[in-house]
Amino acid sequence: MKRAPLALACALCLFASACGYHVAGRGTTLPKSIHVIAVPAIENKTSTYRIEHKLTAATIHEFLAKTRYKIVSNPASGEAVLTGKVLSVEAVPLTFQSQPASSTTPATAQATTMLVTVKCEVTLTESDTQKILFHADNFLFRNEYEIASASGPDPKAALAAFFEEQDPALDRLAKDFAQKLVAAVLENF
Repeated sequence: MKRAPLALACALCLFASACGYHVAGRGTTLPKSIHVIAVPAIENKTSTYRIEHKLTAATIHEFLAKTRYKIVSNPASGEAVLTGKVLSVEAVPLTFQSQPASSTTPATAQATTMLVTVKCEVTLTESDTQKILFHADNFLFRNEYEIASASGPDPKAALAAFFEEQDPALDRLAKDFAQKLVAAVLENF
């Protein structure tokens, strides 16, 4: 009688382990023949200053830190080439800090958290066969970021304030973007 629950538990474990699930970030759908991936500079189709440099550097770093692939910048040297274009960068204020009106100043609201959305086109192509291994013409990255200050609730002013922090804000954004991009390329999501 006591063996039935144990046998059932063992059977469930065996079934669950064979169902094809795996931990995200641990598998790859890329061909075993690929050992070198070329990551040339991402193209910037926006007016956001230097975003292409930060996203490219963060993507290279993420590949080097999380995978076994050798990364090069020259497309002719890679067994696969990852190309990308930043199509848009948008920021929308999510939370505000309000300042009540006083006798000399009107009431104001200041954005404190932004939802930043980066839209890209990304393609990973095998060099020899020109076979597309991964493609997303609408690769979206979204994340919330706290900002130090902004000039009111206007989204353009809030975006400018977010990027006024320049390096720290762009570095955080690029790192988060690269983690999502590398996982998507490796697992073909």
